[in-house]
Amino acid sequence: MTITFNNRIKQLLILVILIALVLVIVKSLHVFIPGILGAVTLYILSRENYFKLLYKQRWKPSLAAFFYILIYLLLFGIPIYLAVTLLSPKIEAALSNPTATIDALKNIAIVVQQKVGYTFISEKNIAAALSRVANTLPGFLNSTANLVTNLAIMLFLLYHMLVNAKKMELTLYKAIPLKDENVDLLAREGKKVVKANALGLPIIAIIQGITATIGYIIFGVPDWGLWGFLTGVCAFIPVVGTMIIWIPLVIYLFAIGQNNMAIGLLLYSIIVTGNIDYIARITIMKKMGDVHPIITILGVIVGFNLFGFIGLIFGPLIINYTLVLFKIYMNEYVEESKNEEVPVK
Repeated sequence: MTITFNNRIKQLLILVILIALVLVIVKSLHVFIPGILGAVTLYILSRENYFKLLYKQRWKPSLAAFFYILIYLLLFGIPIYLAVTLLSPKIEAALSNPTATIDALKNIAIVVQQKVGYTFISEKNIAAALSRVANTLPGFLNSTANLVTNLAIMLFLLYHMLVNAKKMELTLYKAIPLKDENVDLLAREGKKVVKANALGLPIIAIIQGITATIGYIIFGVPDWGLWGFLTGVCAFIPVVGTMIIWIPLVIYLFAIGQNNMAIGLLLYSIIVTGNIDYIARITIMKKMGDVHPIITILGVIVGFNLFGFIGLIFGPLIINYTLVLFKIYMNEYVEESKNEEVPVK
């Protein structure tokens, strides 16, 4: 009895030390957490087909892992190339001639206020807003550098996770202190939610971006490619989403006197772009993972605050795992005690 008790104490002390060290490491590497989580996400998505390459096609682990690195480099390279190609000229033009940018915004604000008959933006407010934008540019450039660093870390970790996949999974399987069926439940739920969000959300964003771009072309929005790309990016944001882009564009069309085009774009965005989002979510997300919309919305909000952009995927995973762990707790402890005979008083 004493030996067992002492072993439990030693086990507890080791666990406490281990958790403390993990917390220290996480605190030191918090800037790179998105890259680490991204590697985990890509591993979950790649795992099944990766093992097929190993055991059915007889590929070497290093070759199969390198093949997936090339695929993800291509997938991430396309949106990064589009962002640089579409955004760089506009940012450069705005920074090279800030006076013209300020004057253009003032003119649009004046026209809109005259049509509405209410002054809601003063020149002072415009100047203050532009000043805030200028102050955020260094932070934006820094976040861009962090993004590139996290992408490099993500692909580096993914390569080594794939090469050592079998050994890693076996170690995790032994280390998790749960029944085998509950470990399998964790794995299934994790795969389901990651697949639904890591694949479903980008597909929905692409569909909305393309749909919105068609509307911008039809109703004469200048630089429709840029605004279509930004609409697809904003589609990741819950609740407001694409409205961040198309509402200012509608206001702009009203400001330049294109009233019919503005009304048309407004109706198109509400009826077509908005409903495409709803239809895509209830079809694609349900087919990929059958994740409840409330879990997705709450998870995206939580994840974005914790981890930034990658949190759009891991936020719903956190919410879902909370529910799964509650279910496992019920299976492991509560239901067993309920089945025991209740003493009669």
